[in-house]
Amino acid sequence: MIPAPTLRRLGRTDYADTWRRMQQFTAARDMQTADEIWLLEHPPVFTQGLNGKPEHLLNAGDIPIVHTDRGGQITYHGPGQLIAYLLIDLQRRRLGVRALVELMEQSTIALLAGYGIAASGSTKAPGVYVGAHKIASLGLRIRRGCSYHGLALNVDMELSPFTRINPCGQAGLAVTQLRDLGVHDTLPDISDTLLQLLLQRLETHS
Repeated sequence: MIPAPTLRRLGRTDYADTWRRMQQFTAARDMQTADEIWLLEHPPVFTQGLNGKPEHLLNAGDIPIVHTDRGGQITYHGPGQLIAYLLIDLQRRRLGVRALVELMEQSTIALLAGYGIAASGSTKAPGVYVGAHKIASLGLRIRRGCSYHGLALNVDMELSPFTRINPCGQAGLAVTQLRDLGVHDTLPDISDTLLQLLLQRLETHS
């Protein structure tokens, strides 16, 4: 039986610092290292994935840009967005990359369903959508069979920075958030719910 992941609530943390910590954790872990889930927020930042094209950044303005090592294009992180980073030994859990993406998508979809919000994933552009609006972005890095990075769920944030980019490389893609869909639970409460949904699905791979 694989132990349940260790939970770390990091509060609001700098993106680049957190990214380095994820890299260091993944480089140092071995077969006995427990998986971890980090729940946090980031100060305003644009992050450009490995496949990112510079033309998808329209106007950064005063928001910093970090070129990171996750998959995908460009997205925005800021206060009021729930980040869940999954540092998982996929080989130990016999869990494929696509299966982990679907696990994150389905956990988020289940969270939204609990509020009466119908949502769906996408095989063409990973993430979670409410109608034509994107509410959660996903991105992963796999190193030595272990994952880091994860998902970002828009809860109660300033959405205007998304207009400065083509979100996830999709020109004109509209974004939404839980507050605008009538959900007023706090970010800590929503993070607790998302954590339990993630853990339930990870248990099936333990």
